[in-house]
Amino acid sequence: MTTPDADQLREAVRARYAEAAKSVQAPCCSPAGATEGVFGRTLYGEDRSADLPEGALAVSLGCGNPTLLADLHPGEVVLDLGSGGGIDVLLSARRVAPDGFAYGLDMTPEMLELARRNQTEAGVTNAEFLAGTIEAVPLPDSSVDVIISNCVVNLSPDKPAVFREAFRVLRPGGRVAISDVIMRRALPAPLQHLVGLWTGCVAGALGEDDYRRELERAGFVEVDIRPTNVYDTAALARMAEEVAESAEAPDADDLAATIAALDGAVMSASVRATKPGP
Repeated sequence: MTTPDADQLREAVRARYAEAAKSVQAPCCSPAGATEGVFGRTLYGEDRSADLPEGALAVSLGCGNPTLLADLHPGEVVLDLGSGGGIDVLLSARRVAPDGFAYGLDMTPEMLELARRNQTEAGVTNAEFLAGTIEAVPLPDSSVDVIISNCVVNLSPDKPAVFREAFRVLRPGGRVAISDVIMRRALPAPLQHLVGLWTGCVAGALGEDDYRRELERAGFVEVDIRPTNVYDTAALARMAEEVAESAEAPDADDLAATIAALDGAVMSASVRATKPGP
């Protein structure tokens, strides 16, 4: 099997999310119905999301709620890496109002169009959606107080660059609050490919130790990684049902063994870290 290069991976992700924006499909980390109550819109309490545009909720393609994880305060400047349909940016903008500001960064034109439409519908004025990649953030040094991201860093072909850019744009004392998919143990390449088929978010996920190491190499301190959901056999079996007709799904005889091998290997997690400062 040929390993795709960074540009190929980035284009594959762009195409997937463009289709999501156009068709309002199921969350990237879960086929429709596979892990109800864990991924996507269900992670946002009704009291916070009920008055957001349906377009923002329908393409909530994440694996957590980083707006709560970040503990945002009025007056702060927030950047969402891979902002998608804009739900986390819109929620953040409201939390940091009236004097704060929220940026969303996305490389998919269709998602940017959707997010800006959602912003207009929500009447949020203290936010802006930027075009670009999370490996090259179009903002100045030390311009942001908080960086959030929701199940996007694992999709990057150059995660060290993502962490370096996050460190660069954060002000001293700034913080990162990320929801992401992380491997709890190494898997053979065929199994990584299979979980990627099922979830759309795993093939490039880092192991927990590697994730921590790369953040620290970028300069971050106080790195804290905590599981929020672990794929168990029940969730994996439901996911398998969604791809039962796929040519890449395992044969029925191998399915039970495959699920057993994957049990507990993948988790969504909350990741916090801090840029040293006064």
